[in-house]
Amino acid sequence: MNIPSKSALVTGLVVLTLAAAPPLRAGEKIPDDCKTGGFAIGCISYTFTRFTLFEAIEKTAASGSRVIELGSMSRLSKEEPDVSFDYHASPEVIQKVKDKLAACHLKAVTYAVIPFPAEEADGRKLFEFAKTMGLRAIVTESPELVDRIEKLAKEFDIMVGFHDHPRNPDNPDYKMWDPNYVLSLVKDRDSRLGACADTGHWVRSGLKPVDCLRILKGRVVCGHLKDLNQMGHGAHDVPYGTGVSDIPGILDELKAQNFQGTLSIEYEYHWDNSLPEVAQCIGFVRGYGAAKGW
Repeated sequence: MNIPSKSALVTGLVVLTLAAAPPLRAGEKIPDDCKTGGFAIGCISYTFTRFTLFEAIEKTAASGSRVIELGSMSRLSKEEPDVSFDYHASPEVIQKVKDKLAACHLKAVTYAVIPFPAEEADGRKLFEFAKTMGLRAIVTESPELVDRIEKLAKEFDIMVGFHDHPRNPDNPDYKMWDPNYVLSLVKDRDSRLGACADTGHWVRSGLKPVDCLRILKGRVVCGHLKDLNQMGHGAHDVPYGTGVSDIPGILDELKAQNFQGTLSIEYEYHWDNSLPEVAQCIGFVRGYGAAKGW
């Protein structure tokens, strides 16, 4: 009689648990086994956009991540390079992605679609997709559709994080870079609506992320956590703790706010070989959290 090893039994249990895990309701805490250093931190599939989605999932797992933010990817896998993945994907493609996530011990927690679908039927389809995938939140950037977004967020019990890109001097009508504007957009809305705090784009806008987080206290749904080499436009990603973003201060502030959302690494540098630096970011959070007793 062949008795499975302890490691094989544990691995099998993890895969089974992830595969069977129910969707995260908006108000629920993320399970501790999805956290690293006290935070549910992982990658955005866009970090590995030069690869297939399945490769992005594999690289995210290899980085030490436990969670992933999905987005549209033009190629599903090496075996099916002509199949794309987004919220219009067929049930068969969605199941393949779910199976791949389970095999890599990852939980999909958020999905980025910027801008939000203009057609009402498409917006509903997006939320139906998020519910099917068991996601906690959708990341988007369409303030003009906030009424429709709020209605769907309440109906489907899924959170929405309004994302910020950098200040654009050539487009003074763009206001999402300003945390005060984002707060004004969501503060009187349903609690499922809040900010997707992109710390890197705040730095590119000349803002200090810790100050921005304090402005948005209590309304941060999720975040794109980045450390950049310098303030202002033209800055690029660097491993956590080596840039100007004050990653320790950001993590401390999030803990002080009892932040229960997810953090995603959107590493937009060294595109073809970013995994070592991404893993260094995960390692920083793991070590910092351990030192803090998180």
